[in-house]
Amino acid sequence: MFTGVLKVVVVDDSALYRQMLLTVLGRIAGVEVVGTASDGDAAVELIARAKPDVVTLDVQMPGRDGIEVLRALRQRGLAPRSIMVSTLTAQGAPTTVAALMEGAFDFILKPAGVDLHVSRDRIQSELTEKLAAVRESMAPVEAAAAPPLAEVPRRTSVATRYEAVVIGTSTGGPQALRAVIPLLPADLPVPVFIVQHIPSQYTASLADRLDGMSPLRVREATDGMVVEPGVVLLAPGSRHLGVERRGERVFCALDDGPKRRGCRPSVDHMIESAAQVYGGRVLAAVLTGMGCDGLDGCRELKRRGGTVLAQSAAGCVVYGMPKAVSDAGLVDEVVPLEQMASRITAWLLGKH
Repeated sequence: MFTGVLKVVVVDDSALYRQMLLTVLGRIAGVEVVGTASDGDAAVELIARAKPDVVTLDVQMPGRDGIEVLRALRQRGLAPRSIMVSTLTAQGAPTTVAALMEGAFDFILKPAGVDLHVSRDRIQSELTEKLAAVRESMAPVEAAAAPPLAEVPRRTSVATRYEAVVIGTSTGGPQALRAVIPLLPADLPVPVFIVQHIPSQYTASLADRLDGMSPLRVREATDGMVVEPGVVLLAPGSRHLGVERRGERVFCALDDGPKRRGCRPSVDHMIESAAQVYGGRVLAAVLTGMGCDGLDGCRELKRRGGTVLAQSAAGCVVYGMPKAVSDAGLVDEVVPLEQMASRITAWLLGKH
């Protein structure tokens, strides 16, 4: 984990929120604010000069908005960890999802209509957690040589021993899913279940965005929804997603049970549920994310003869969840993100 001082730039068009963020960041050990900006144009120039580790970035600003700032930074080859801080993230879930897919590290909400001291304390708590994830993401990883890119098979309509794919991810997940789901072939012979750690306001928007990019249908799962081959089902925020068999058909089963490893929805819950219904005929893929959600589920899946893929360290925003399953010896293949879709397809076809 990175243990030095994190250099932070604060970008917000509200003087009140700029001051609040300065106050909050001043209370967090190991953080130095190296500049502030009140609009997107000034932000891009400041970030280019100051080269911060982290940017707290408002979405709605004069000139370039937060999304355009992210794009401008990428065009200049600048890659600070950007944490979106905006009221838009409360009402405008599509905007937040767009920012995460454009490479934002994470987000926190500007509180509305509550006591200023309560707001400040909540923002401090959330920023402290996000900055801890930033530090974890800055830990050096060994750069393994990536194998040549494999072509995604265009047709998959052959027998497969698998009956389901489960994908689990957290920090950096929306961007990772953008690199995987649209590249899966349209005739995928099994359903795909996704557990992404994200609040309930955003899962429908994430499903809609992925659906618009993908040959597969992508839907937010609902309780009792029929599970069908070639359909991607995203766990709704704040509810566990599982499956249950009734006769010849399989249905989604949502519940509000206790969090597992602090998470609901839980990757562990989804993989264990799939393993109970499908046995070892499940292919799990663990992508970027902080923590170790998915470890228990993968252990149970391996016990039943299933298969586990893990995203390689070099492409992870936070190499936590994939590292946990890799370190436990549960992984059948470590896969660079850009090859994950092709490797999932190859395993389904028995061409691994």
